[in-house]
Amino acid sequence: MADDPAFLSARALAALIRKRRIGCVELLDHFIGRVERLDGPLNAVVVRDFDRARTRARQLDRAKAPAGRLHGVPMTVKESYDVAGLPTTWGVPGKSDIAARDALVVQRLKAEGVVVFGKTNVPIMLGDWQSYNEVYGSTGNPWDPARSPGGSSGGGAAALAAGLTGMEIGSDIGGSIRQPAHACGVFGHKPTWGLLPPYGHSYMPGAAAMTDISVIGPLARSADDLAIAFDIMAGPDPAETAMAFDLPAPRLKSLKGLRVAIWASDPATRTGAETTAALEKLARFLKREGAKVSLAARPEFDAAEAFEVYLKLLSAALSGRASPDALARMAARAKKAGPADTSASVVLDRAAGMGHGAWLAANEQRHKIRRAYGAFFQQWDVLLCPVLALPAMVRAEDSEPRERHVEIDGVSTPWEDMLFWPGLIGGFHLPASVAPLALSREELPIGVQIVGPMYGDRTTIAVARMLEKSWRGFEAPKGWQ
Repeated sequence: MADDPAFLSARALAALIRKRRIGCVELLDHFIGRVERLDGPLNAVVVRDFDRARTRARQLDRAKAPAGRLHGVPMTVKESYDVAGLPTTWGVPGKSDIAARDALVVQRLKAEGVVVFGKTNVPIMLGDWQSYNEVYGSTGNPWDPARSPGGSSGGGAAALAAGLTGMEIGSDIGGSIRQPAHACGVFGHKPTWGLLPPYGHSYMPGAAAMTDISVIGPLARSADDLAIAFDIMAGPDPAETAMAFDLPAPRLKSLKGLRVAIWASDPATRTGAETTAALEKLARFLKREGAKVSLAARPEFDAAEAFEVYLKLLSAALSGRASPDALARMAARAKKAGPADTSASVVLDRAAGMGHGAWLAANEQRHKIRRAYGAFFQQWDVLLCPVLALPAMVRAEDSEPRERHVEIDGVSTPWEDMLFWPGLIGGFHLPASVAPLALSREELPIGVQIVGPMYGDRTTIAVARMLEKSWRGFEAPKGWQ
C-alpha cells in the first residue's frame, strides 16, 4: 500500500476493505507487525490472540458480503472485558479466570465485523490514572515514555495513539475513558449511565448488576468512530428487556448557533493555567464561528458540594468489591483524619461502607443536582470543561494514589483531588465526549470534555466531530509514524 493505515480511523479502515484496496488478513498482519515491532517498551497490548484473529480475518476475507459496518477492522479491548478463551484478571495477581464467552458489547462489535486480536493494559482493579500491575507490567505514554498513558483504560489509549490498533473499548467510573483519551491525544466517549450494557465487564465472573456511576464506552482516533461504536454497543441487554432506545438526534449540525457554556476553571479545585488558557482560546474561536458562547454560565449548584456528593457515591459504588480488611483500613484512616478534613481521599475513606440511609441521602442530593443540570441544558447545548487539571502525569508507580501529590502551577496537590472534573460530570450520569484541545508547552496532549444532558450522547459526539474538523483532530506522536 502507498499509505500506512496505522493511524487511519476505523471507518477509513473499513472503507479500504470494502473497496478491496486491502484484505482483512493483510490489514490485521499490518497491525500485528507494528505490535511485535514497537510494543515492547510501550507494553500496551498485553494479551495477544493473533492466531485466532487470523482465522477470523480469513473467514471475513472469504465472506460473500460484509459482516457489518466495521468488517475486517482490527481492534483491541481493555483487559477487564471478557473475551472467550482469554484471561480476565483486572491486573490482580493470581486471578486467572478464563472467560467462557465474550462480553455482550464484544459480541455486538464482532457481529459488525471487527477482528479482536488482543487486550490492553490496566491498573490493578482499574483503580488508577496509570496502567501498571504485577501481572502485565507497566504501560508508557507514546508522547513521552516517562509519562503515564492514563488509566484505567490507559493501555488502549496508548495503543491507539501509537498506531497499534484500529479501535478500542474502555470503561469509566472516575475518568477512566476520558483521562486516558486526554493523556494520549485520542477521542473517547463516556456515555449516559445505563445506555451501554456492561454484562461481561465485571471483576466477578458472571456478575449481573450494573455498578453505580460506572459505564463502558469507545476510544478511537476520530469522532466518527465514536459514533459508530456507540451505535453498535448501545441498547439494553436483551436478556433483561425487549425495550429499545430512541435517542435524540444532535441538537445542531454546525458550530454556528451552537450554545456553548465553557467552565474553564473553578475556585473549588486547582486547574492548570495552561489548560484553562486552552479552553479560553477555544471559546474565542467558537465565537468567531458563530456559536453563542459564555465563560460565566454555570448550572445552579455549589461545585464543591457536588464534588463531595460524587466522592461519597463513588466510594459506595467501589465498596461492593472491597475486602473487609480494606474497609476497616479506610474507616481507621477517616477516624484519624478528623471531621474537618474534606480532602478527596478522606471523603472517600469516610464514605466507604456507608449505610443505606446515608446512601439514600447522597442519592437525593445527586438527583437535585441532576435536575439543576437538566435546567441548565435547556439553555445551553453543551458544556465544555477540563478533563483533568493537568496533561499526562509523570509515572509514579511506587505508591498508592492516595499517597501521591502532583504540582499544579507550582502548588503541591493531592492526586485524588483531581477527581473533581471527571466526578462533576460522571457522578451525575451525564454523557461526555473527549476530543483533542491543544498541545502543552512540553508537547503533551490536552483534551476537552464535551458534556451534554442525559441521553444527549449524539450531541456531544457531534460536537467532538465539529471540533475535529474545524479546530483540532488526532495527531500521531513523534516517533510512531
